[in-house]
Amino acid sequence: MNETAAIPELDFDPYASENLLDPYPMHEAVRDAGPVVRLRPYPTLVACGRHEQVHAVLNDHANFISGAGVGLSNFNLETPFRPKSLILEADPPLHTQTRTVLSRILSPKAVMQIRATFTAVAEQMVERCVEKSQAQGSICGIHDLAQIYPLKVFPDAVGVEDDGRENLLIYGDLIFNSMGPRNALLAKAAERMGPVTEWIMSHCQRDHLRPGGFGDQIYQAADAGEISHEQAPLLVRSFLSAGVDTTINGLGNALYALASHPEQYAKLHADAALARPAFEEALRWESTAQTFFRTAGQDTQIAGIPVEKNTKVLCLLASANRDPRKWPEPNRYDIERRPSGHVALGSGIHGCVGQAVARLEGEVVLTALAKRVKRIEIAAPHTRRLNNTLRALETLPLRLIPA
Repeated sequence: MNETAAIPELDFDPYASENLLDPYPMHEAVRDAGPVVRLRPYPTLVACGRHEQVHAVLNDHANFISGAGVGLSNFNLETPFRPKSLILEADPPLHTQTRTVLSRILSPKAVMQIRATFTAVAEQMVERCVEKSQAQGSICGIHDLAQIYPLKVFPDAVGVEDDGRENLLIYGDLIFNSMGPRNALLAKAAERMGPVTEWIMSHCQRDHLRPGGFGDQIYQAADAGEISHEQAPLLVRSFLSAGVDTTINGLGNALYALASHPEQYAKLHADAALARPAFEEALRWESTAQTFFRTAGQDTQIAGIPVEKNTKVLCLLASANRDPRKWPEPNRYDIERRPSGHVALGSGIHGCVGQAVARLEGEVVLTALAKRVKRIEIAAPHTRRLNNTLRALETLPLRLIPA
């Protein structure tokens, strides 16, 4: 008997432009078809769209490994185009070693130490946005706030110098596009790289990092023998490749959610303590990272369905986060919901190591908005920046009505 015959097959391509623009009809079809499906454009992989199975795969690092890559490519069968991430694309015991170092550097205590600075910058930027909106009639929520805020505070915390930070956007776009197929989006991202790779790698070196910053602390861990000095710049690179784009798009999506749900923004304006839940719900409702992969490290199963060793498993994070089996009225954005268990930042031992910093950024920006802005109105249609992995906005015209 052919054990794969029981797996439903669908014609959807998650990387087709129409599904990147509006993935939710595809997600619903995948969830309704079963706990595991095959997608005809990618016959060698299996996909999961329901929360139960996505969560289970992400939390089973013994059977579903990350070291073979968290994108479409299988690094067990092909050579990666760059050195693998020592945190995202690693399994224990290497992952345990590097994760321990980064978790300490990004600990709750460390996040508390940067909170005042992050808050002050958020308040200054929101104030400038209010003034610009009053003077010019509108702002771009992406270019005037969601992009420049993470590009300021996080590299500052890592200890990266100011000049050339726009290279982080180009690099992040390539990294997340590279997790999909070798399509036009990846080709376009690669064309923009030029001298960016050299800038990134040079700025991961100790002599380019401010003493005491997160980056320098990685090198201090190398000095202490916790990691090697060869590993240190690769871990700094992981900070720079994963810590900017995701937060930019998380903030942009949160602004879009609040602007398109004025009744929810009214609740936030009335009670700024809802800023953290509002950001958390935005992560669930419009997941920044739409997809991540795992690879079957051995013959195993998902929901009783056999999965052969080396099979790529596509985890549709955004689909899991709108699964009606997990969330009541999942397509509704509700800042009073407590979306505990969403997988927008991953789950298990590979859950986003910088998630406390990302949540801090979202909270302080939305808090500053809630205190300074009475209403957020959509001033013109938004546009999307297509990416093989990220749910990203290119423009978001907004009017800010001051309190």
